[in-house]
This record gives sequence, structure tokens and C-alpha cells, in this order.
Amino acid sequence: MSTIRRQSIISSLVIYIGFAVGLLNTYFFTKQGLFTEEQYGLTAVFVSIAGMMMAFAAMGMPSYIFKFYPYYHDHLPPRKNDMLTWALIVGTVGFILVMIAGLALKYIIIRKFGEHSPLLVTYYYWIFALGFGLTIYTILEVYAWNLGKSVFTNFLREVQWRLFTTVLIVLFISGIIKDFDLFIKLYAFTYPGIALVLLLHLVFTKKIHFTFSVSKVSRRYFKKILNLCVFAYSGIIIFTVSQAFDTLVLASLSGLDKAGIFGLAQIMGSVIQAPQRGIIAASIGHLSRAWKDKDKALLQRVYQRSSINLLIFASGIFVLIALNYKEAILTFGLKETFLLGFNAFVILGITRIIDMGTGLNAQIIATSTYWKFELISGIVLLMVMLPLTYILTKQYDILGPAIANLISISIYNAIRIIFLWKKFKLFPFTIQSFYTVLLAAGCFTACYFIFMPLHGFAGLVLRSLAFILLYVTGVIYLDLSPDLKPVLQTIRKRLGLKKD
Repeated sequence: MSTIRRQSIISSLVIYIGFAVGLLNTYFFTKQGLFTEEQYGLTAVFVSIAGMMMAFAAMGMPSYIFKFYPYYHDHLPPRKNDMLTWALIVGTVGFILVMIAGLALKYIIIRKFGEHSPLLVTYYYWIFALGFGLTIYTILEVYAWNLGKSVFTNFLREVQWRLFTTVLIVLFISGIIKDFDLFIKLYAFTYPGIALVLLLHLVFTKKIHFTFSVSKVSRRYFKKILNLCVFAYSGIIIFTVSQAFDTLVLASLSGLDKAGIFGLAQIMGSVIQAPQRGIIAASIGHLSRAWKDKDKALLQRVYQRSSINLLIFASGIFVLIALNYKEAILTFGLKETFLLGFNAFVILGITRIIDMGTGLNAQIIATSTYWKFELISGIVLLMVMLPLTYILTKQYDILGPAIANLISISIYNAIRIIFLWKKFKLFPFTIQSFYTVLLAAGCFTACYFIFMPLHGFAGLVLRSLAFILLYVTGVIYLDLSPDLKPVLQTIRKRLGLKKD
């Protein structure tokens, strides 16, 4: 657990640095006089569609890697390990098929988005570059997780990718990039950029080797690999479509400006979810190994600790943002139209708390012999989310997709919790989970009413500091996480406050 804890903490810090850069980018995107709501919305739609392209093109390769990596690692020398070679080939072929389908179906894009989102139609072809880069990067990333490179891959995805965007924004503001046309075309190569960096890093550090000889592991497990990929592929497509569908529906029905406003609420929701990415990256290899070794005790520990740690983070960050959301928009001179996204953020934030508070249930199922259940739960998610998103968006505009997310993600996680309990007697919650929610609610109420008269930058700082002090003190006093004491001991040791 110490390895998972250390990598999770470092990865989370890296991810938050990335979000700090992302918030700077968001500030420029939403500030008066720089980009329009439609232009900002286009960048959000670009990322959503690129994610869908990756899901279709990857052909289940990420699932193949994190499920079978221990078998390749244990039975093959590095130079004969053909896993990554075939994963990249399959991913490249898959993306070529996606491109062919995307070009053939462009008329549908024109019909659905031409009226409310003409910019998307104009720059449609450039999304393919972004999608290809994300596909290759995702395959390399999952492989690197198993090599213990979770911190570096999180740096690339969360920090470096946003820094590329920051550079483009600075060049745009300074006039070096003359117009938005060139800006969005260069933006399309940000994911290919980090994919190339990761590939070169793995090659030069001799962490990967390419071989086109079919190994004994590939031959022995071929049927199981194929079976896994078919089911995992379907599950990944279902989940990715469900994640991107809300933004696309908004762009289609209400326009890129509304997608941009909703996009800001989503970004704030993503800040809440940041620690989850770090814990997943640090845990996936250990979960695969635990299933292989039939170590149920480790599975339960990872499940329960991931649940409480993520719940503490999610609840705290959600309240911190909710306390300052509107005030920050007004204080930093962002366009007041973005205030319309606050209610959507609240609902999305509660959704993120539910998703994170249930721990690594998806990863535990996906690395088990019952990984097919991921497809079943994914189908349920899609059946609930897609029609609900369309209906509620037409009725409630920006608020509709957020409500649809809350309902469907709650059902999705409830199904997986019940499955893991019935099948393996694994359960994520303890009494500390309940105390965490009460603590966050109490701290929110106190800070909201005490600092209600304060506005501007002073209000933001004092309100935030007061909440952080109250919440962190409460977490320590109530001893909500078993990982808390080891972390505090390590900090004291590093600061020289405790002798070896």
C-alpha cells in the first residue's frame, strides 16, 4: 500500500499542477475580449470527439495491456515482449477505420451541427489529428503505468498537454498566431505532441522494445485476449460515448456558446476528480497482480482505502469550488454568461463525489475474471444516460446534461457496488464515509454564512483559507483515513520534525 500511496500522492500533486495550468488557460479562454464563447466551446467539443475517436480506434488495447501485462512480464524477456507492438498496430489500424467512417459520415455532422455550431463543421477534419494523438498516447500510457511510470504519464497528460495550450494562447494573444484559424489547427496537434514525447522517453530509456515475432504468451492466450478485447472494446465505447454525449448534444441543440458555458462547469468538475486519475494510475498494476495471486485482502484494502481517500478529496474540493465559483467569475473579470453554469457545476460536482466515493470499483472489476460485467453495467449506463441527456437538454438546456449525469452515474455505481459485494464480499464504505460527508457539509455551511458579506479577492482568499483550515482539522481530528498518519509521519520526517 505504501507504493500505491506514494505514487497516488505524487500523481495527484502533478495533476493539480496541471489543473492550475488548465485554470489559467480557462481564464484566458473566458476573459472578455480574447476568445468568443463559440471558440472556447469548439476546443471542448474537439476534446470530446477526440475521446470518442480514441475509444473506437483503440480496439480494447488499454484493457488488454492492464489485464495481461503481468503474464507477458513474468514469462518473456523484455526484447521478446510483443505486447506493445501489437497494441500500437491494432490502435493505428483502428484509427484508420475511424477516419474512413468519419469522412464518410461527414454529411451527418453538417446536418446536426451546421445550424447551431458552424465552427465545428469548418474545422471538422482537424479533429482527426487530435484523435490519433490521443489514441496512441492512451495505449502508451497504460503500458507505462505497468512500468511504474504513472507520475510521468500524468505529468504529460495533465501538465504538458495544457502547457502546449498555454503556449498557443500566449502566441495568439501576442499576435504571433494571427487568427483563431491557425490557433485551432495547431491545437489539433497537442495530443500528438505528448504522444511523441512519451514514445521517445520509453524508447530512449529502453523501457520498451518492438518485435514483430508472435510470442508464446500471445499464442497461448490469444483466444482469451480476443475475448477480452471484444467485450472491453464495447464497454469502453459505451463509457466514452456516455462521457462525451452531453457536450455534443448541447452543441447540436443549443450551440457552441452553451457548450462553452457547460464546458467551464465540466472543467471545475474535473478538478474535483483529479485525485482519482492518480490513484487509478498507481493502483492498476497492483490490482492485476492481486487478482493473479488471488490476494483478496489486498483487493479489499485498495477498494476501501481508495473509497475514503477519494471521498475526502472530492468532498473538500467540491465545497471549496462551490464556495467561490460565482465570486471568482466576477472578481477575475470573466464573461458573466459563465455564471449560468453554476447550477450545472453543483450537480456535476455531486456526481463526481458519488463516482469517486465508490472507489476503484470499475478497475477492480476490469482486472478480474468477471471483466465482462463492465460491459453489462456500461450498457445500463448508456441506456439510461443517452435518452435522458437528450430529453433533459431540450427541456432544461445547460442543466439537463448535468441532471442526466447524476442519475445515470448513480445507478451505474450502485450496480457495481452490489456486484462486488454479492460476488466477492468487497465493499467500499465505512462509518468514516458518513463522517466525511457530514464534515464537508458542516464546513460549507459555516464558511458560506460567515463570509457571505465579503466580496472580491479578499473574500476569495479568506473564505478559502477558513474552509481549508476547518476541513483539514476535522479530517485529522476524526482520523478519517488510515493513510493519513503515515503521510503526516513522512512529512514530519522530511521536514526534520521527527527523528528516524
